[in-house]
Amino acid sequence: MALQRYLLKRSYEAEERFRPLLLRSFSSISAPTLPSFDYEPKDYKGPLADEVFQKRKKFLGPSLFHYYQKPINIVEGKMQYLFDENGKRYLDAIAGIVTVSCGHCHPEVLNAIVEQSKILQHATTIYLHHAIADFAEALASKMPGNLKVVYFVNSGSEANELAMLMARLYSGNLGMISLRNSYHGGSSGTLGLTALNTWKYSIPEGEIHHAINPDPYRGVFGSDVNSYAQDVQDHIDFGTSGKVAGFIAETIQGAGGAVELAPGYLKLVYDIVRKAGGVCIADEVQTGFGRTGSHYWGFETQGVLPDIVTMAKGIGNGLPLGAVVTTPEIANVLAHKIQFNTFGGNPVCSAGGLAVLKVIDKEKRQAHCADVGSHLIERLKALQQKHDIIGNVRGRGLMVGIEFVTDKKEKTPAKAETAVLFEKMRELGVLVGKGGLHGSVFRIKPPMCFTKDDADFLVDALDYSILKL
Repeated sequence: MALQRYLLKRSYEAEERFRPLLLRSFSSISAPTLPSFDYEPKDYKGPLADEVFQKRKKFLGPSLFHYYQKPINIVEGKMQYLFDENGKRYLDAIAGIVTVSCGHCHPEVLNAIVEQSKILQHATTIYLHHAIADFAEALASKMPGNLKVVYFVNSGSEANELAMLMARLYSGNLGMISLRNSYHGGSSGTLGLTALNTWKYSIPEGEIHHAINPDPYRGVFGSDVNSYAQDVQDHIDFGTSGKVAGFIAETIQGAGGAVELAPGYLKLVYDIVRKAGGVCIADEVQTGFGRTGSHYWGFETQGVLPDIVTMAKGIGNGLPLGAVVTTPEIANVLAHKIQFNTFGGNPVCSAGGLAVLKVIDKEKRQAHCADVGSHLIERLKALQQKHDIIGNVRGRGLMVGIEFVTDKKEKTPAKAETAVLFEKMRELGVLVGKGGLHGSVFRIKPPMCFTKDDADFLVDALDYSILKL
């Protein structure tokens, strides 16, 4: 006992003796700096952050939230970077919530929008215009199988609303199945599909069932896809007449914290749903257009062919644009009534959307996402070995999640620590997203022109921030 006390005393004395050295060592670590970028932002002469914030609070809805304790006034963007009112440059690692695909103010996309705006800004589908037809043709060429009929809308929520309507009309059934931890929109209909309480209001949801999401990190069945698929079968057997309208899923759950579905899950579930008379919907609002690197569409990573595919965000590089692509057979159910969208596929958005598809191909952004994403994930996994607060690194391509925990074994969400790291990253010039039910996941989903130098800076900034906790 005396020996134990002696050893503890000596250990404490050694720790105290070296503490100043350790503190000096940490404090001497220099903060990482942004990669060089050959661009000079314009002088900003508009209203400053405080004035903008006060006006926003006075005239905009109180449900709007903002990032950071002191909101940033973003006034300019160029490719993967944003600039505030003072000209400070930030690495945009969340891309306007996974929306800027080609890069902020990409010259070719911008030129297409401007040139079309000079000629004709708006004409609905009651008239002919080549832009919507050209865009639809190009988009259909990117789809596998018989997914060849396109409906244009203005957002992901609208796309998922329309897909749900199609599923119910085509199947003749009402019941929809989505996954827990999912986000499919904020409209009254899609809020039912969404399964995160932070986004939901107490309103009727209709005939919607939420199956257990196949989360390899936190899921109750680990990566056992058969058990997760059985839960879907149980919902059909015990919660419905035995028939359903459809099933919808993101391949990587975005707002839920970049949770990739366990491999092989969708194949099993698609078979179950189709046997119950339902159609299968792939929500590609965040995973589409090559962002995953390995494939152009997220659902392709699971080796499945959906009946309906929804998309938005990256399709327009910031334009209010969404789409639903389905088969001629399913599309035909809408022909029995008038189905119309005033702004869907307007000339300006169609011209911009077509330019986005061309840029992604021309600049080989899918291969770029695979290359840079692999490098980023490799570096983040190395950082995970260094810091216990990093519980999980997941995702593929440039759709990555970093989950923070206070206990690696118990996987206790590090809510407070994540909030501190969030602010520290901003101070260093990195803007990331937050996700997951507890807000303890960094969402890394930058514009697809994000480079390896950017990835290295982001990882170095995170390392530095964790050391400073």
